Amino acid sequence: MEKIEFKELVELGLTEQDAIQMFETMVRARKIDERMWKLNRAGKIPFLVSCQGQEAAQVGAAFALEKGTDYILPYYRDLGVVLHFGQTSRDIMLSAFAKAEDPNSGGRQMPGHYGSRALNIVTGSSPVTTQVPHAVGIALAAKMRKEPLVAYVSFGEGSSNQGDFHEGANFAGIHKLPVILFCENNKYAISTPLSKQLSAKHVADRAIGYGMPGVTIDGIDPLAVYKAVKEARDRGIRGEGPTLIEVEVERLVPHSSDDDDKSYRSAEELAELKTRDGIKIFRAKLIDMGVLTEESATEIETTLEREVEEATAYAEAAAYDLPENALRYVYDEEETK
Repeated sequence: MEKIEFKELVELGLTEQDAIQMFETMVRARKIDERMWKLNRAGKIPFLVSCQGQEAAQVGAAFALEKGTDYILPYYRDLGVVLHFGQTSRDIMLSAFAKAEDPNSGGRQMPGHYGSRALNIVTGSSPVTTQVPHAVGIALAAKMRKEPLVAYVSFGEGSSNQGDFHEGANFAGIHKLPVILFCENNKYAISTPLSKQLSAKHVADRAIGYGMPGVTIDGIDPLAVYKAVKEARDRGIRGEGPTLIEVEVERLVPHSSDDDDKSYRSAEELAELKTRDGIKIFRAKLIDMGVLTEESATEIETTLEREVEEATAYAEAAAYDLPENALRYVYDEEETK
């Protein structure tokens, strides 16, 4: 007889192996992120924008998309998303060290600026929210070409206050475009709390103004996020237009490696965050289900720790690009024959 706990996976069309892979990707993102903090503090990499606390939402969302078909336009915290779509620990470390082999930009962008033509990851830029109109443009092209795909674009709640968000969402709503607007609400735009960003209760409340559904979900539960994104994708493929999904997550660490969140978050608030760690909660859930054991979960964590160590060693030893290539990809070049 099937365990009652497995019903949640079965109803979502997921297998035990899918759930384990979700957990592995979440842990991989956390291990990479933790290592980059150490590297930054050791003066080996210049900057870091962290994903810690948002991995569950990112991986749940990415699993609901179709790799090789859909396009993703991630924001700088979306390490879990790009790892599921095919980037590796080595890729991320090469980017962090700004080495020539960095597949995102050849060492020309800060960490967190992901891009891969082969993996349908559309490169972003440092000004926040500019990726939203780009995603809407991709969705428009897909509709005009009658291609069954969606564009997925993610951003923080602070970005939902930018003009790019409004213009993109408005255009997508009017033209019923297959785009998923995914807001990772960690309640702080650097140091500005949510109460000073929005007069509405939820970012998703804004959806009605654009003629699209808006839903708010607890982003600590990757399965709940998977369900919402899967439904939004199906809706977009059917030609019913965009969806605004807001996931409530926690930023477990400062905004970036240059930030001190203790100056604006109380000790009590920071301590409370530890109870909202999606990785720990999902780990315990999978063990309760019988999908994992304490031993198998620990083995996954140990294996991924070694993977990140090897990726770090490779990236640190890799070569920087040559100085004479500094302007490559800035100006058009004649092909060498």
